[in-house]
Amino acid sequence: MTGFSPKTYQQQVLESIEAYFRACHELPSPSIAFTATTERLWGRGNAYHPLSGFPADMPYFCLRVPTGGGKTWLAARSVALANTHLLRCEHSVILWLVPSKPIREQTLRTLRDRRHPYHNALRAAGPITVMDLDEARSVTRATLDTSTTIIVATRQAFQVEDEESRKVYQSSGALMHHFEHLSPIQREALLSEGLGSERTTPCSLANVLRLRRPFVVVDEAHNSRTELAFDMLARFRPSGVLELTATPDLERTPSNVLHSVSAAELKAEEMIKLPVVLETEPNWQQCLADALGRRDALHRLADEECRAGSPYLRPIVLIQSEPRRPGVETLDFERVRNELITNHGIPASEIVVATGEEKGLEQVDADYKQGIADPACPVKFVITQKALAEGWDCPFAYILVSMASLSSATAVEQLLGRVLRQPYARHRQARALNQSYAFVVSRNFADTAGALRDRLVAGAGFERREVAEFVTAARSEQARLDLEGHAGRVVVRPVAITLSEKPDLRSVPKPVRDKLSWDGKRNTLTITAPLTEEEAERLRTTVSSDSAAAAIVEAAEISRSTAIEFFQTPAELGERFRVPQLALRVQGELQLFDDPELLDYAWDLSRYDAAPTGDELMVLGTGLKVSEGGEIDVDGENGKVIARFLPELQRDLGLIYQPERWDAVRLATWLCRNLPEPSLTHASKQAFVARWLSELMRRQDCTLARANLQKFLLRNLLEARIRALRRQAVGKAYQQAFGDDAASRVAVTDQHPFEFHAQAYAPSRDYDGRFGHFDFCRHFYGRIGDFDSKEEFECACWLDIQAQCGRVRFWVRNLVRREGCSFFLQKADGRFYPDFLCQLPGSADQPGPILAVEYKGADRWAGADDDRMIGGLWANLSAGRCRFVMVSDRRWEWIEEKLPPLSGGKY
Repeated sequence: MTGFSPKTYQQQVLESIEAYFRACHELPSPSIAFTATTERLWGRGNAYHPLSGFPADMPYFCLRVPTGGGKTWLAARSVALANTHLLRCEHSVILWLVPSKPIREQTLRTLRDRRHPYHNALRAAGPITVMDLDEARSVTRATLDTSTTIIVATRQAFQVEDEESRKVYQSSGALMHHFEHLSPIQREALLSEGLGSERTTPCSLANVLRLRRPFVVVDEAHNSRTELAFDMLARFRPSGVLELTATPDLERTPSNVLHSVSAAELKAEEMIKLPVVLETEPNWQQCLADALGRRDALHRLADEECRAGSPYLRPIVLIQSEPRRPGVETLDFERVRNELITNHGIPASEIVVATGEEKGLEQVDADYKQGIADPACPVKFVITQKALAEGWDCPFAYILVSMASLSSATAVEQLLGRVLRQPYARHRQARALNQSYAFVVSRNFADTAGALRDRLVAGAGFERREVAEFVTAARSEQARLDLEGHAGRVVVRPVAITLSEKPDLRSVPKPVRDKLSWDGKRNTLTITAPLTEEEAERLRTTVSSDSAAAAIVEAAEISRSTAIEFFQTPAELGERFRVPQLALRVQGELQLFDDPELLDYAWDLSRYDAAPTGDELMVLGTGLKVSEGGEIDVDGENGKVIARFLPELQRDLGLIYQPERWDAVRLATWLCRNLPEPSLTHASKQAFVARWLSELMRRQDCTLARANLQKFLLRNLLEARIRALRRQAVGKAYQQAFGDDAASRVAVTDQHPFEFHAQAYAPSRDYDGRFGHFDFCRHFYGRIGDFDSKEEFECACWLDIQAQCGRVRFWVRNLVRREGCSFFLQKADGRFYPDFLCQLPGSADQPGPILAVEYKGADRWAGADDDRMIGGLWANLSAGRCRFVMVSDRRWEWIEEKLPPLSGGKY
């Protein structure tokens, strides 16, 4: 298995999880922490929806990741974050729930495989043990005490009517030792059976889980949104619930979406092949022939790149055949296979059938080491009837052929998921190899495109607003009929014709009738929406005279051609939008300044005072109270005593996980090992930690036993302290680098530009009209990211008006924390994302300047000195290529000073 490097969006997802876990301890409750974290990350705090039957403030959140985004890797890597930042324990129990037995077997296999990225992601949590439910029913206490234990099971296995579930709740002699020497608090938390004096406490796996407070990972969580599923989870007293899904429930039992990844981000990070290029053809044999021609063209491109050094690639066609039906002739797998062999000369060895009757893919996996992706494997066509086996994956799949007009939603969604994945998760040189293809037997392109978009939303997890641009027509004549694909940017002019006779509109289907209106007084038929050739032919039969029929055919042709006027965005027109970025001279060479680590700064931890601060000691004191018995509070209204979730959890984990009796040296070694700070040498980190710990131990109220008990809290305090000290050092180096002679060390050139790519704009929220409506004509993309305030919206309106006057060519609402989609300027302690980037007019051979505009409300102006400084420096060092302005109080004249004059003269 090749090495795995996480993508930028994956790192950001993990940062969001860590931020939430930290906030859970810093703020009064995990529910408040969720709203606060989403506010800080995305600019708008999302409401927290507790799960029915669970404590109201149990940490519960969802990661929304579309198909192909690596949900399983993210879940595996999250385990270490949960241990360190939420549970604050070295080892935990993870209950990993999947939707089906095939997915369970695949997950077990990859999590156990030491060569697989999923296993390596788990190893960030230290020693791990992966087991299934059968193995868990005899798990030893030693295993749970010395490793993080991941129990992979289907959700159905815990439902009461399931046989496996009954075993989970039954006593087992192999588990009896887990229940020795329990405290009264622990015994009270266990499930029991019977009544009165006959009441017993079974030594069951369910009770082991209740003791260990498992953290629950729910894969494909959209399949688990039932009260029964939630009730099942609640029985195990989970410490938290993490959902992973492409399509979260946002209405009935809403998921708490902490981080949402967009399809555009996956496209920008080379994880999926987009757009899906769609072609419809009513004749099934011609449709199949077109798909074969496309596959041959892709194969030639792949071979050319392979000869030039690119990885091996054999494009594969997935064909969805129709099911067999007694007495009815269908396009079943036999007929499709015969067509390939007889009429196209495809060798039988290149065709695999995967249906309930035929198990061709299983044989391929058995015959070839790398399965269907093995260079020795000849397979180029996979014919399926419904859906392929769950767990089967093939990034070589490029083309979906549907003989069933996309009628089987589940099958199409699954096949689309196979086709979307980008081989080797990196773009190929040929653009055609970075796209997916769909050939559908259908007469109506618009309806088919709409159905395909629906499947991308419902199954693959795309956002409704982004699917329009991600399904495109292969043929220009079909593209004109795709009105949904140009929603909001198309004008359809009605076509009126005078007829010598009244057409019999009652004889045509209602979808055709809805596109027509008849004026009896003027004998005029008006076509209000484009008519396809088939619809025009049907309408032509409603009149008897040749002249009327000819007029209808001619008008229908106009309705789907010249009567349709498209408004195309600058991105769709092929305009390039490139913004110069800051670069730093490192050893004589310019490098993109996107990380403070590029600065040459003095960073010697041993020079800093290592004594614990008063705030740190106060945190330790509060933490000790929690670990000794939990934290309680009193409801001010009714005086009822209430227990808080996380303090109670910390108490329970403290009772079950006994701290090791380490000496000071071993404790210091553990702390160093669990303080990842790549900017430090091991010696300097070890010296600082030893001094900090020594100073702590000199205090009368601190003992080694207490330090062992609180080692995760010590780790977090030390990490925060080291980060703060490093920020100080970086800040000084930053001031020096960007001081009076910054031009000698910093440059703004076209050598390191940021480019707004045509299909890489992914707002976490689109503007929904909440501040007013405006017809934006010169935004670079069809979508517009949300605005933070009404003043920001008004600023965007003002910029668009200037663009319509010719003073701005086009502009973009810049996004925040959407790497690959947004422009930023690096600061010492973070990144500055200007609100708007504008391309100003230039000449035919020289693009005009770039103007960055930041709107700051009066309440935030005083705290924006760093943003003004870096924005001004970026402009000053650009030799006139860039301009920057920060605006407040609707002072649009401040922007006007940076624009060319209305006369259009030179500037």
